[in-house]
Parts: sequence; C-alpha cells; structure tokens
Amino acid sequence: MKPSIFVTCALVAVLASCSTTPRNPAEEKDFAEVRTVLETNCVHCHGDNRLSTMPPINDTHALAKLIGSHWIVPGKPEASRFFLVVTFPDEIPGAMPPSGHAISKKDVQILRNWIKDGAWLPAQNVKLIPVGPLPRSI
Repeated sequence: MKPSIFVTCALVAVLASCSTTPRNPAEEKDFAEVRTVLETNCVHCHGDNRLSTMPPINDTHALAKLIGSHWIVPGKPEASRFFLVVTFPDEIPGAMPPSGHAISKKDVQILRNWIKDGAWLPAQNVKLIPVGPLPRSI
C-alpha cells in the first residue's frame, strides 16, 4: 500500500522542522557574536578546567542547560544571573570577570540582545575555546 500524499507531506514537514540549520542567517550571525564574547571573556574560567561550583560554558550543550533556569531567562536579560554578573560594579560580590570589567559595553549589549531575543543556540553542539590572554585571576 502506498502512503497517501497527506502522510508524505506531513513526514516532509516534520523532517524539515528537525533541521539543524539556524532559523535564519541573522540568528547564526548573532550567535557568532555571542560565541566571540563567551570565548574572549568567559570560557577561560567557565570552560573545561572550571571549579565545580562554576556554571559550565565549555560548549553550547552545557550552555543550553543554563537556559530556562535563573541563569539565563530567555527574553529577560535583567532577570538572568548570567547577564547581571557582567553588569555588576566591581565592589559587588560575584561581579564578572573577577579580575575587573574586561567585558566592553558592546559585548554586554551583545549578550543582552541575545538573551532578549530568546537565547537561541545552534542545534549542533559547538565547542567553545578560550581566546586571548588568560585573566589575572587564573
């Protein structure tokens, strides 16, 4: 028995929705900017060699586990601890990075926009690699 056209179309629609490609090219570009901010400012301490008390940011699957919790609240950067700690003044305990505010206003805005727009991540896991000099605190 041959499948009906309706069943075939439904299967094609389901498979298309499971695509690993970004929803649109702008989202891929947006995450590329976020990735650069994370690899430059966060992954040195929150990567593979982090302390067990630190949230992991060593790849996008680890980052995805923070989304939807108090760490990253999609659509609400000001309710996201991840965002707040990079905006705290140095004298507030927990301000990131601990060696002083090396995160530029531009990078803070990139993180804010990413969270505000839903904290989209690529479907396939992306390994995050530290870039640039190590912070003083390591």
